[in-house]
Amino acid sequence: MSAGTSNVWHPNTQMSEWDAFDSISRGDGVWLTDSKGFRMIDGVASMWCNVWGHSNREMVRAIVRQAEKLQHSPLFNLTHEPAEKLARGLVGMSPGMHRVLYSENGSSAVETAVKVAFQYWTNEGDAGRTAIASLERGYHGDTLGAMSAGHVPEFFDRYRQHMFDAIELPVPVQGGVGGGRNGAAATAPAPDALQRCIEGISDTLSARRGEVAAVIMESGAQMAGGARIFEPSFQEEVGGICRENDILLIVDEVATGFGRLGPMCVYSAERSKPDIAVYGKMLTGGYLPLAATLATGRVYESFLGAYDEQRHLFHGHTFAGNPIAAAAANKNLSMYEKYDMASHVSKASKVLADRIAEHLSDMEAVGEIRCRGLLAGIELAAGRGATAAADTAPPATSINRIIYEAGRRNGVYLRTLGNVVMLVPPLAITASEIGTLVERTAKTIRDAAPSLLPRT
Repeated sequence: MSAGTSNVWHPNTQMSEWDAFDSISRGDGVWLTDSKGFRMIDGVASMWCNVWGHSNREMVRAIVRQAEKLQHSPLFNLTHEPAEKLARGLVGMSPGMHRVLYSENGSSAVETAVKVAFQYWTNEGDAGRTAIASLERGYHGDTLGAMSAGHVPEFFDRYRQHMFDAIELPVPVQGGVGGGRNGAAATAPAPDALQRCIEGISDTLSARRGEVAAVIMESGAQMAGGARIFEPSFQEEVGGICRENDILLIVDEVATGFGRLGPMCVYSAERSKPDIAVYGKMLTGGYLPLAATLATGRVYESFLGAYDEQRHLFHGHTFAGNPIAAAAANKNLSMYEKYDMASHVSKASKVLADRIAEHLSDMEAVGEIRCRGLLAGIELAAGRGATAAADTAPPATSINRIIYEAGRRNGVYLRTLGNVVMLVPPLAITASEIGTLVERTAKTIRDAAPSLLPRT
């Protein structure tokens, strides 16, 4: 459809750059088919959320069955079994958590978490806790509160004057699993660099403990920050610092939880003990909008009291815990166990890393590659460093547009974050399909290289 004749304003898109957008008419497994019958392998799990592939019969039947019984009933003075069952399942898989608040998307769930943290301290008689601390290059969503907790300049700087200030904390990240011929090293931070980072966080939070309500961090890796993988001990250390200073810890697993990095609950695998956890994207298998904010008993109980004390949470969404979305999430959770998704992801992760090393690690256009689970960030040599510098001039044509067009010609749907090509396939992808995805991605980068690399 022509961009000029459509009334849709597309997200994070310079509309003048596009004459038309391909219209997707159906999905089948890991494949998307457009209105002209052209098929592309879905290399980004339809924005990192698809688990079982498109049009999975079990998921579709669960949605239809619930739609025939109850389409929507609010959680204001009422409840329903799909929401209750899902809350039991989420608490069961999330060590330390006690209660579940529902919303429709990850940004809203993060906003909920931040409001809970602020009001917790007010309820506890410590109204001076008005600051949020978060990690350099952290991303927690695109609404104003979620943006305020993030530090990705190219996404947020245009709105900075409208946002509350968050304390920025340093983050050490591992290097890539491979490096291109441009000499990018595949190394982890030096131990002393990790220690300096931890000491810096400790010093900052200790100095400002009386004003910090919570630290918020993504679990295991920073996704929108460019697939930056945390050092194994980092998250545990941050959690310990929070406990030492009586600061709440919020872990954002919107994009990293539910098996994307391997574990269902990343914070448990990272040995951190948060007070609040946030899930989204893959919660419903990618089929319907739903997100969840979980809190420990300690946090929840601070909101209890007589009505006239006004301690209850002043927050709620119309479609929070929608029965159809909750039914989809319940089916999704049951299928993880039925099909032993954890084992599948473990095996598929190795295949992905091996195929990437085989096809991409020596490409001139590739700077560094970072992998964990079924996530890979392929940093292109073009624009290297642009994601870390707010004052770097953007290219005349977006790298995203260049990669998308080359990918489409090669039958793969890709979207970039700055100069990082993200491979985030549906979790149920097979070994053969991983091979196809990586081969087509390599061909795409090779074809796009003349437009990406400096001319000599």
